Amino acid sequence: MENNTYSQKVIEHFQNPHNYGRIDNADGIGEVGNLICGDVMKLYIKVKDKMIKDIKFETFGCVGAISTSSVVTDLVKNKTISSALKLTNGHVLKELGGLPPIKIHCSLLAVDALNEAIYDYYKKIDKPIPKSLEKKHKLIQKQHKT
Repeated sequence: MENNTYSQKVIEHFQNPHNYGRIDNADGIGEVGNLICGDVMKLYIKVKDKMIKDIKFETFGCVGAISTSSVVTDLVKNKTISSALKLTNGHVLKELGGLPPIKIHCSLLAVDALNEAIYDYYKKIDKPIPKSLEKKHKLIQKQHKT
C-alpha cells in the first residue's frame, strides 16, 4: 500500500461500518479521543458468560477512525473478555491491510476504546481488574482526554 492511500478493506469498513450504533444499558462503555486530530470514539459492550455478545460503536472522526472502530467490533464480537484484551493495534492494521502512517494512531484509539469498555465492565460488576488492564487504563487516561 502506498503511504497515503487506503486499502480496499479500509474503504469498505468506512462506507459500510459494521456494528455502528449504541447499546442501551451496555455492560461496559469506553470513550477515548485524540485532541490533536479531533477523533472521538465511544464503544459499547454487552457481556454474557464472560463473552462479548454484542458490541457497537459511535465514532466522530476520519476514514481511519471509523474503519478501525468497525473492524475492532468484528474482531472481538462473540469472543471472551480475556481474548478481547489481547487485541492490539497490530491485529487491527493487519486485518485492514494497513493504514497510511499518519493514520496509524486511529488504530490505537479503537483498541483503547475497547480496553476502556472492558475496564468499565469490570468496575460495574465489582470484580478485580486484571493488573495489565489497570496499567492500560492509566496510560489511556493520560493519553486520551475526551
